[in-house]
Amino acid sequence: MNSPQQIAKHLRQLYFGGNWTCTNFKDTLENVSWQEAQTTVYSLNSIITLVYHIHYYVGVLTRVLQGKALRGDDKESFEHPPLQSQYDWDILLPKLWEEVENLAVLIEQVPEEKLWDIFSEEKYNIYYRHLFGIVEHGHYHLGQIALIKKLIKAGV
Repeated sequence: MNSPQQIAKHLRQLYFGGNWTCTNFKDTLENVSWQEAQTTVYSLNSIITLVYHIHYYVGVLTRVLQGKALRGDDKESFEHPPLQSQYDWDILLPKLWEEVENLAVLIEQVPEEKLWDIFSEEKYNIYYRHLFGIVEHGHYHLGQIALIKKLIKAGV
């Protein structure tokens, strides 16, 4: 298994399970209602805000790997429409899973030697940093989501 395939494997495990942390997005979000997803605890971001934030970068990276220009803004990554119903939440999650799988397939197709090339512009460092960075970033926010979910379920 080459490095891009290994990175894609880690991305899939982050979202669908099988990693050594024994936690993933699909299982963590499975029994979260749309109301819980929008609940703000203390001054923390809501679960839906974190989900959109993380997924924003899935879209950015997907577009670059499809040969499109890098377009992304950290500020935009926290902007999202409100959920109006359980239906909104129920259709959002499968869409996210599909888009993550599409990104994993694109990552697997990256030639090994491209990992060390400049990602779009020199200020953005190299491909490896972004491909593996999306996994690291996801784990960071998954931990936040798990804690927020526990606080919500505990009635805090």
